[in-house]
Amino acid sequence: MAKRPPITNRVKEFRERDGLSQAALGEAIGVTRQTVIAIEQGRYSPSLESAFRISRIFGVGLEDVFGWEG
Repeated sequence: MAKRPPITNRVKEFRERDGLSQAALGEAIGVTRQTVIAIEQGRYSPSLESAFRISRIFGVGLEDVFGWEG
């Protein structure tokens, strides 16, 4: 089994707070719903560009959404 990336995130928390579906968030940042699912589950780390897009959609700073373990 692949090791999880050391990046943590609160994407699901912010997405649900704002009433967005996974598909709507994916469309807004230019990725698939499956990619959003993988990001939320911590199985995939988004590109820096996607991470900035996600934080801007939620109106918060990058470090409010993403963190580093270790």
